[in-house]
Amino acid sequence: MIPGSAAVAQLAVNQLVVGSNPTPGAMKIIKDKISLEELRLMAEKTFGNLVKAVVDVAKEIMAVDGELHADEEALLLANGSKQEDLWGINIYPEEKGENFIEFDSMINLRPGQGNRTLGVDSPATREKIKKITHKLIKNGLPT
Repeated sequence: MIPGSAAVAQLAVNQLVVGSNPTPGAMKIIKDKISLEELRLMAEKTFGNLVKAVVDVAKEIMAVDGELHADEEALLLANGSKQEDLWGINIYPEEKGENFIEFDSMINLRPGQGNRTLGVDSPATREKIKKITHKLIKNGLPT
């Protein structure tokens, strides 16, 4: 575990439980469905056109609405996810097709796992992330 990450993870749990997130939104773990409209509202309150998300490819869940992918990663880790299963993406609710999801996050940089970029180098992992994201958004991804 990363030094100091236990404190960050506990803070993330506290944010989820009591909604004390200092950012405009409150991080959420999506296990069932989230609407495209909810994602649009999150984007408007934070970055304007995007929502940061971290997808757990093993549990098929995602955390959204954090200021940093690392915040969402800490929240998922505090809730039992494994770091090697977590991938950071940006969701653009107003975009369609290939532009809806951007594979770009500092948490993706993992030479030990063979991922040497901020993207997701494995086509199979990218496809799994797309399928999970599609499943978790009500009415699926815009086309």
